[in-house]
Amino acid sequence: MRAMMLESPGRPLVLRERPTPSPPAGELLVEIAACGVCRTDLHVVDGELPEPKLPLVPGHEIVGRVAALGDGVSGFAIGERVGVPWLGHTCGVCRYCRMGRENLCDAPLFTGYTRDGGYATHTVADANFCFLLGEAGDDAEVAPLFCAGLIGYRSYRIAGDGEALGLYGFGAAGHILVQLARHEGRRVFAFSRPGDAKAQAFARSLGAVWAGGSDEAPPEPLDAAIIFAPVGALVPAALAAVRKGGRVVCGGIHMSDIPSFPYRLLWEERELVSVANLTRNDAREFLALAPKAGIRTEIVRYPLARANEALADLREGRLTGAAVLIP
Repeated sequence: MRAMMLESPGRPLVLRERPTPSPPAGELLVEIAACGVCRTDLHVVDGELPEPKLPLVPGHEIVGRVAALGDGVSGFAIGERVGVPWLGHTCGVCRYCRMGRENLCDAPLFTGYTRDGGYATHTVADANFCFLLGEAGDDAEVAPLFCAGLIGYRSYRIAGDGEALGLYGFGAAGHILVQLARHEGRRVFAFSRPGDAKAQAFARSLGAVWAGGSDEAPPEPLDAAIIFAPVGALVPAALAAVRKGGRVVCGGIHMSDIPSFPYRLLWEERELVSVANLTRNDAREFLALAPKAGIRTEIVRYPLARANEALADLREGRLTGAAVLIP
């Protein structure tokens, strides 16, 4: 098998030939058809997330075919199409798992971070954390649903049922959520990097009622806001944009430091919360809802060997929608 390997954080990925693994008990060998490139991958590659498995195959928005079954696996057959998300394994016994909050598991494994992921031709995944997909949809277009979609969906649900929703950072997750919000009758206000007219036009084309820079105030108070950009300075800006009783959700795994801000921005029962990982129930709900909502992803395809270029394009804000690697 071929894989793009992270051998040292902060260094470019390296293309390597590796033996194709055999799946251990309870796991699947997946032949990868597409793997989305997520901002979390950037945080791993750039060394902003601590203690990754090294050497590491990044990537956790995986769509592929079952190539082999480990002992004891049921419910899957060779050749079936599956998706593999960020949450790769949980202990099942800690207090959070027993509470139904497996996204907060004390001993988790994460695809493309603490176990090998999808920047490769093959990967091994825990069968309990893989999802049958059926045959509808292009592999590359489905791949971003497995993090931009799933973590975005968890953030969206935690944001509550308000009508006016702000999205700070209009990339892979934002362009999926604006479609879901429109389907549910909500109004989306999209915030991009200041001066990014292309991203703002993209947001409006997908149904955002307003799009502007993150340095601008929306034309009306928001019921809730989700921050996907890893910029701590957006927290006080978003708090200032939401109405009394509104909620700001930090949807990323990493963010720069949040600057101090006056208490009046939080007062009047505004809430500031974070989202961590996902649960398998999030995945089941969203994967059933996405086709009903007519969600379509905008993607840019890259060959596997150009993974560093895809990461650089994401890092520098040159993408519209999501990048996807095609082995």
